[in-house]
Amino acid sequence: MNVHSRLASVTGRIAERSRESRGAYLARIEAARSQGPRRGAMGCGNLAHAAAGCAAADKTDMAGNTRPNLGIVTAYNDMLSAHRPYEHYPERIRAFAREFGGTAQVAGGVPAMCDGVTQGRAGMELSLFSRDVIALATAVALSHDAFDAALCLGICDKIVPGLVIGAATFGHLPFVFIPGGPMPTGISNPEKNVVRQAYAAGKAGREELLEAEMASYHAPGTCTFYGTANTNQMLMECMGLHVPGASFENPGTPLREALTREGVRRALAITALGDDYTPIGRVLDEKAFVNGIVALHATGGSTNLTLHLIAMARAAGILLDWEDFSELSDLTPLLARVYPNGTADVNEFHAAGGIAFVIGELLDAGLLHPDTTTINGTGLEAYARPVALDARGRLRWSTPAARESGDESILRPVAAPFDEHGGLRRLQGNLGTGVIKISAVKPELHRIEAPARVFADQNEVIAAFMAGDLDRDFVCVVRFQGPKANGMPELHSLMPSLGVLLDRGFRVALVTDGRMSGASGKVPSAIHLSPEAVDGGPIGRLRDGDMLRLDAAAGTLDVLVDPAEWAAREPAQAELATHGCGRELFASFRERVGTAESGASVLF
Repeated sequence: MNVHSRLASVTGRIAERSRESRGAYLARIEAARSQGPRRGAMGCGNLAHAAAGCAAADKTDMAGNTRPNLGIVTAYNDMLSAHRPYEHYPERIRAFAREFGGTAQVAGGVPAMCDGVTQGRAGMELSLFSRDVIALATAVALSHDAFDAALCLGICDKIVPGLVIGAATFGHLPFVFIPGGPMPTGISNPEKNVVRQAYAAGKAGREELLEAEMASYHAPGTCTFYGTANTNQMLMECMGLHVPGASFENPGTPLREALTREGVRRALAITALGDDYTPIGRVLDEKAFVNGIVALHATGGSTNLTLHLIAMARAAGILLDWEDFSELSDLTPLLARVYPNGTADVNEFHAAGGIAFVIGELLDAGLLHPDTTTINGTGLEAYARPVALDARGRLRWSTPAARESGDESILRPVAAPFDEHGGLRRLQGNLGTGVIKISAVKPELHRIEAPARVFADQNEVIAAFMAGDLDRDFVCVVRFQGPKANGMPELHSLMPSLGVLLDRGFRVALVTDGRMSGASGKVPSAIHLSPEAVDGGPIGRLRDGDMLRLDAAAGTLDVLVDPAEWAAREPAQAELATHGCGRELFASFRERVGTAESGASVLF
């Protein structure tokens, strides 16, 4: 397969930029690999401690150091619907491992918070930082040095990126990511959103809203919209860390069980004890990250990944920036319409052909690197083949005679895309650098020029909306929401109110140094503005009434104020909450965290 010249050019630029850091990383993982399986070098007391809780047969296998031992890093809790299915995975994984001649142990757990629960609440200020805590907890779990490979059980917003960062730090070990799948479809996402906006406008009560929400989020599994959690699953497949076809099969089905079993088999097969050694440090290379970014654009995925992919790549010695995202967006056609970029949910996306269709189309167009290293022992072409169970209950990946979308209102081929370009854009101007997701925004709203209305938090915005003070064309500026200020919370609670104003015919946009949910949709939103207000960013100089111009097509964001007046302005200050709901424990994170452009991490 031929690779598009611009794709090759971006990849080469990333590799050249990362030459020194990637070289140092690869040298570290090679040094760790050269020491061989570490369990064999343990002292007798150390090994006895590691095996003490195992079944008798497993103790024998672990002591012999000839059969691989898998470490399970789990994000299970039963408060997250997406992670609820993981409760019994460890016992099944242990059984599968024995079946294939290995052993498995839960190495440790990592925290897993739900952004859906914390939206608009103080806990959301810990959300982004939880990604780096998860990476640290993954390292603690694997520091026992008793494992030949690892399985990561995690799905949602910060959890998968945190697991990847932690895993990359142990780059000499193979890792397989084991998903749990999306919940079955409840009421449609557009129907739920109608009730949300009615509630925001005072036309529906709390009882009606709660009934709609609980009919949507109603069962174990990921939420069914194409937010950050499901974008994560798509990425793990396109980057070669899943068994092909594993992302979007519902929990509790025979196919889901078979895919989990295959994940265990592959993890055992790719350890250094065998002939197919595949460490994650080699899987996570420049081509894999470029493939991930292309797939993000082609599917209209979550803006959160413009932070996470940069941090994930840095853990593997690879330096990505928003220019890479922007150039790849220009190159990539939009092939999917999944809520909030359409009306379909991920179950309908999967039924229409899903990730296999997208990968196949992009490969044929030369828009993905086919020759990547994957945990499957193949290149990426194997991920373009749909998976099913045969009559004997075995996994079978088929090669259709012709690739066709099951529903062209959800999935389209490269020859007839929804848009010639991807769903994400970089913005630059005298307000700094930011990101906008336009795949769900009407074309007539891609350019907004209107006066600013400036707020210090989202509660102020909602109060002004409820008081009737926002019935006009305006740009809603919410500042002091960056990582140094308060951990960069998502501001998804603004969307119902701003959506109502759009429906009333006003031209409205959002500009913020904070984040938006992966579920953000129709409101044009310039987010991740960097530098942030608390770090001296220009957004701190804005005043009510300043004219702002947001032009997504041109990729610009500017304040239209006389330059001399602008330069003379003093930036605003804000009182920031530093205590309550655990904020005080994260003071050092706020002090150390990097910019949004660099991945908003405290680790790099």
